[in-house]
Parts: sequence; C-alpha cells; structure tokens
Amino acid sequence: MTAALNKPSGPHTLSREDLRVRLLVVDDEQSIRKLCITVGEGLGFICLEAESGESALSLLEEQPVHMVLSDMVMPHMSGLEFLEKIKKLLPRTEVALMTGHGSIETAVQAMKLGAYDYITKPFSPLEELRLFLRRMAEKVRLVEENEFLRERIDSETAVHGIVGSSAKIQEVLRVASRLKDTRTAVLISGESGTGKELIARAIHFRGAFANRPFVAVDCGSLVPTLIESELFGYEKGAFTGALKSKEGLFQSADTGSVFLDEIGELPLELQAKLLRVLQEKEVRPVGSNQRVKVDVRIIAATNRDLEAAYKAGTFRKDLYFRLNVVTVHVPALRERRSDIPMLVNWFCERYAPGADLRVSNAAMKALMNYDWPGNVRELENCVERAVALGDGTLIDLSDLPSSIAGNSRASSQVTSHASSHASSHGSQNPSDSAPEFVSDLAAANDLSTSGAAPASTTDLEDIERATIQRVFEQVHGDKALAGRMLGISRATLYRKLKRYNISGGSGSGSSSHTLQ
Repeated sequence: MTAALNKPSGPHTLSREDLRVRLLVVDDEQSIRKLCITVGEGLGFICLEAESGESALSLLEEQPVHMVLSDMVMPHMSGLEFLEKIKKLLPRTEVALMTGHGSIETAVQAMKLGAYDYITKPFSPLEELRLFLRRMAEKVRLVEENEFLRERIDSETAVHGIVGSSAKIQEVLRVASRLKDTRTAVLISGESGTGKELIARAIHFRGAFANRPFVAVDCGSLVPTLIESELFGYEKGAFTGALKSKEGLFQSADTGSVFLDEIGELPLELQAKLLRVLQEKEVRPVGSNQRVKVDVRIIAATNRDLEAAYKAGTFRKDLYFRLNVVTVHVPALRERRSDIPMLVNWFCERYAPGADLRVSNAAMKALMNYDWPGNVRELENCVERAVALGDGTLIDLSDLPSSIAGNSRASSQVTSHASSHASSHGSQNPSDSAPEFVSDLAAANDLSTSGAAPASTTDLEDIERATIQRVFEQVHGDKALAGRMLGISRATLYRKLKRYNISGGSGSGSSSHTLQ
C-alpha cells in the first residue's frame, strides 16, 4: 500500500519521506499530468505519472500508491475499466476520476465500482483541484489511522506489552505495522531494555508470518565455540558429545523469522558465515559437506553503533549493509517520559490484576524524574518490586528503590513551589492516586527533558485529562478500545471518565498522527 512496503535497493532508514502520501496521475495529455503533479507536490505528496491505464497498472505492480487520479476517457482502456482493474490489484487505494465528458450516470457507475469521487475538467478555479486532492488525502489518512488503532490492540501487542502514546513510540509502531507483511531485513537499534525484541515480535506476529516460526537468538549469551553449531546445526560425531545430528536454529525457523538479538556481539568469523546464509539462503551444519536450503526473514537488533563498529573493523561492512535495509530506532525511556505513567499502570495491572492499585503523587513524580538507564525493563522491575513490597492498594515513595526515591527527595526544594501552587487550586491529598498516564502534551510541559522541574499534581491531571480526551476522540467513544489503547482496565477507564466528566459520545478532535 505504501512506499515503505517496497524493498529498497540498499541500506535505508525509514523516515517521514517514506510516510508521505503517494499520488499517481494517469492521463494521456501531458499538460494535465503536469498540472496535477504541480498541485500534488504543492500539497506535499510524492507524485508519479502514467500516460495510459496499461502503463499505470505496470507501474503499480512495482510502486503501490495511496491515491490515483485518472482520466475517464483514454485510448485502449477507459477510466472505468482501469478503475475495476486497480481495485482488484490494490483494493485499499483511493481512485478518483477526471472527465470533461462526464454525466451523472457515469459518475454513479464509477462510485458503484469503488471510486472515491470524480472531478470535471478544466479545473476552474485551480483551488477546486487542490481542495479535492486534500479531501482525498484526508480520507487516506483516516483509513490508515483506523487501521493503526485496530492494530494497536492486536493480541500479540497486548501480550508483549508495547505500551505508549508518545509520538516517538507511535512512530515505531507505525513502521512495524508497515513491515509486517514484507520479507525485508530489519535492523532494530536502541539501548538495552527499550523493548527491541517486542518490536521484532510485533513485526512478525502482526502479519503474514504470524503462523510461522519465530526463533530468537541472543548472540551475546551464546558460548563462542557453540554459536556455529547452535545456529547452523551439526552432524552426529562432528565433535565430542555430538551423539546425534541436530538441526540449527536457522533450519528451525524455515519459512519464518530469525531474530538475532545483540548482533554486534557476534564474532567476526561467524559474521562471515552469517553473511553467506543471507546471500545464498543455505546453511552447512557443522561436520557436514552438504548444504541445506533455508528461507528465513532476518530481524536483527543491537545496542551498539554498528556503523562505527564496521569503521573500527569490529563488524563486517558487507554484513552491516546486508542487515541494514530498514532501520527502526526504539527510543530510550528518558526520551519518551510522557509514557511512564501509562507503563506504570500497565505493569501494575500485570502484577496485581484486578487490585485497582494506585500510585501516590510523590511516587509518580519520582518515577517521572528518574533517568531510567535500564529503560522499560528497569521500570518493570521497579514496579514489580513495589507491588511486592506495597500494601496492595497504594504504591508510595517508600516502596521504590532508594536510588529513585532518593532522587525525588533531593528535588523536594524544587517541587515545593509547584506543590503549594497545586494546593491552592484544590489539588488532591498527596496520598491520593496520581494520574496513571500522560500524553504528548507532556513534552510541552517540559517533562520530556531530564533537567526539567517536576510537574505539579494539577499539571499531571491536566495532561491525563487531555490524553484520555484525545484517545477517546480517536476511537470515537469506543470504551473497550480506548481502555486498551491507554493500557488500563475498563473499570479504571470508567472511573477516569467520570472524574474528568468526559462524554461517552464520539469526538471530533483532530488526530495527532498526520500524513506529511
């Protein structure tokens, strides 16, 4: 459907350029094509052109697009015939027709065949075409947004705990969604504990590979002398203790995905053998002269800078470029602090299901202000510890590790002014529950920078209210979907809706996800 689904010819990092709307203009008149392309590029679209229905279909086989604007009357193939064929080839692509000879009957027929709409030539004024394409792109955006929201509640996502509403993690999930049906090699970068394997599993289990094997290999934990036999298998008698033949992890993952975690730890000798597997799609078990064909998709992950590593000679340059077809960077937790309350609530419900466990304001502020060198993994361990040590109803500052709680106490002088300000506005008692999640608005409140002053209770409540309202509007009032998007139980959601007096009807607020 999108440019991101096409396999790039070389190393490529997915950027906003890949997420722009792609428009194909089909008309046998070059002047009309140029005019439409000029308007489309002015709206920020990536524009392609074709002079006939036949050439357009050939182009679309290689370069799918979001939108097609086609002439109704063309030689060899009419606009209606072209519409029927493109809907079979790309059913989700929006197609609009241009005509200078149109009639109501033709327009109705086109709509029945799945056309978005039609527009008459000449375009007078030109603003009419601009508004037409803008509305068409808005429909594409809404369709993608709805699909994205549905995928956010995918069962594998829920199981693996990819939680967050910040722009950075939502962008990662969008990219994962677009990679789910491709065989493109993916390199996931990010610090330890950020959830790189969760993203790899989301890419595998959300799409066409869901029912195929997924084999995870921690390259850093394998004993160097055993890595080759583990990856590629071995024959009976190949070495002392090899009492019978065993297939390797690549053979176990045949037709599915192999996740190579911490690929940067792989010894250079094994890097060369892995490169051959990727190039030749075959493995040679230890002690065997026969090669075995394997068909696997490679998803690799690293917390190292592999580009710097290959320049330093500690990682093979050719393997780097073979793996680095598409790069997905998972942000550190300190780079998306706005997701901390949502993650805290998610882990509370995981380790104390149904307990309606609350977090005190002091504890939440401490969690928000800590830098989390261990990222989400460290946060999960912290919450699990707090649940085990707490009284089952409230997580307070005393339940947190001293390194986190002590950091909060050290900043008490900085927060005193904010606390008194919150008190004067009717803030809750400090022992009350803190807001359980915040939104991208937290960045505007300086929560996303490690040097920022802690937010007051009222700041957090305002952010929480805005987050719930925004998500509720996105899902058009669907409480079950909103609860899953926010990572909270339905009971907690009802309590929050009542507390903030948020209506149960569908909202009309604009989404934070826009096509560029």
